[in-house]
Formats: sequence, C-alpha cells, structure tokens
Amino acid sequence: MAIVKSKLLKQLSKNYPNFLKKDLEKFINIILNEIKRALKRGDRCEFRGFGVFETHIQKARISRNPKTGEKVNTPEKKTIHFKMSKDLFKKLNNEG
Repeated sequence: MAIVKSKLLKQLSKNYPNFLKKDLEKFINIILNEIKRALKRGDRCEFRGFGVFETHIQKARISRNPKTGEKVNTPEKKTIHFKMSKDLFKKLNNEG
C-alpha cells in the first residue's frame, strides 16, 4: 500500500486534532516544495532517522529502442537517489 498526500493529511489531522486541516495541508505542501527546490538546486535533503535525498547526474549515452533495436541518443539528466538511514533500515528489518 502506497501512502499518498491525502492519506498523510488524514493521519496528521487524526493525530493532531487541534490543527486545522487546511493548515496541515499548507504545512505538507511547504515541506514538499522545499524538498523539490533543494533537489533542483543540487542540494541534499537529510532527514535524521529517515534518510537522505540527493540528485545524481546520469551521463549522456547512446541507448537502444527495445522494440525496434534502433540507436537513440539519451541526453544527460538528473535522477533522484534516496538512501535510508541505519535506524530506518533496522526498523524495517526488525533489528531494533
């Protein structure tokens, strides 16, 4: 089951009933937009106890169209890389 923004908002509003739902939604949007901006600038986003988001540059290369076998030029692009923290790894693997 994937978590979507609406489910996250519902869970936050259940855990923090004294906050207005629209304020929690603004809070989530601000955090997500700041993560996007930081990654666009090439900065790392580190959340202690959770993990790190950072961008990697994928070099330009010549790839193949699997359907036709024709060569295709793939330009250089940025990709997002996530590395989980040791704490999260241990919790996911029931080690702690």
